[in-house]
Amino acid sequence: MRIVPLAEARSLPFWRRPVTLLFLMAAAMPVAFATWSALLNNFVVEAAGFDGSDIGWLHTVREIPGFLAIGVIALLMLFREQVLGIVALALLGVATALTAQFPSLGGILTITMLSSIGFHYFETVNQSLQLQWIDRQRAPQMLGWILAAGSGATLAAYVLIVLTWESFDLSYNFVYVVSGGFTALAALFCYFAYPQFESPHPQLKQMVLRRRYWLYYALQFMSGARRQIFVVFAGFMMVERFGFEVHQVTALFLINLVANMIFAPLMGRLVGIWGERMALSFEYVGLIAVFLAYGGIYWFGWGVVLASALYVVDHMFFALALALKTYFQKIADPGDIAPTAAVAFTINHIAAVFLPALLGYLWLVSPAAVFSLAASMAGISLILALMIPRHPGPGNETIFARVMPAPAE
Repeated sequence: MRIVPLAEARSLPFWRRPVTLLFLMAAAMPVAFATWSALLNNFVVEAAGFDGSDIGWLHTVREIPGFLAIGVIALLMLFREQVLGIVALALLGVATALTAQFPSLGGILTITMLSSIGFHYFETVNQSLQLQWIDRQRAPQMLGWILAAGSGATLAAYVLIVLTWESFDLSYNFVYVVSGGFTALAALFCYFAYPQFESPHPQLKQMVLRRRYWLYYALQFMSGARRQIFVVFAGFMMVERFGFEVHQVTALFLINLVANMIFAPLMGRLVGIWGERMALSFEYVGLIAVFLAYGGIYWFGWGVVLASALYVVDHMFFALALALKTYFQKIADPGDIAPTAAVAFTINHIAAVFLPALLGYLWLVSPAAVFSLAASMAGISLILALMIPRHPGPGNETIFARVMPAPAE
């Protein structure tokens, strides 16, 4: 394999440069993952008769590889980081393509575990490569454009689902095979078409836990806990309470994608202007309001139009999570990015291992209580975000740095 230092990559044709590879992988991943997500709630209800408890267990199993993302550090001793990311992307595609072949609780849990290994290991490596290959000045807006690229690629897939699901009486198996197969083929292209890019800062191949990163770890933990409630139960609510069918759920996802394509680059620009503290605070205040309104759907019987609007607004707020990436990029030692990305993914998924299953039982008793818990989590995140300084950097990781300097380790 040809190894090209990042400094020399500018001499390559534009389509073979590192940033182009990041955009291509960003477009390939959600075609499989987002299609799997769009069909999931209807598929598990129709094929395996899932209830709230079953869907909770499914997402608990799905998040176990995220909790074990720290294993990426061990794999980096055997594989180059770029190769590992592409292999994980291919695994996601193949597992997604096979999903409909196992229409039972045990089968769905097993194939979900495999696709989740691919997804989480890819995301861990991809986040690391983004922060290594994109300079700090361009990072906020470039990350916004990369997010928009993923939304744009998925948009094409969702449009096809909406237009053809009923018209051509498509099956779950056909859609899963096409979307997963596309992602797997894109991974093969990424492997053979691009050289191996060499970062100027060698990455540590051991677990890195530094006390001065404590606020980043805390924000990652709360982000993972809060995100689970949206991922697991917001979409499930649309199917269980309002009877949404596949094309209706996909249409809702389609609106989210269009909103992301428009607003993600703007969100990236706002992070560059406002700074991470203000951007994250704005996100968490908005999420508190959204989750309380979700609870109002059950408390006061609010209707499907409001629920759909909240789902879109909720998804838009999550685009501001890129500020968490740029916050870490500013405070991190360059060699810490890869191992800390793995550690952060594990921390992000600590709650994800048990929270969906436990909240699945609470959902059976009181769905409104589940969303109230999410609002309280967003409140804790807001308090943590206010501890980020206006200009974070090494030695200035929190607002307390001047009075209580953080240790070097």
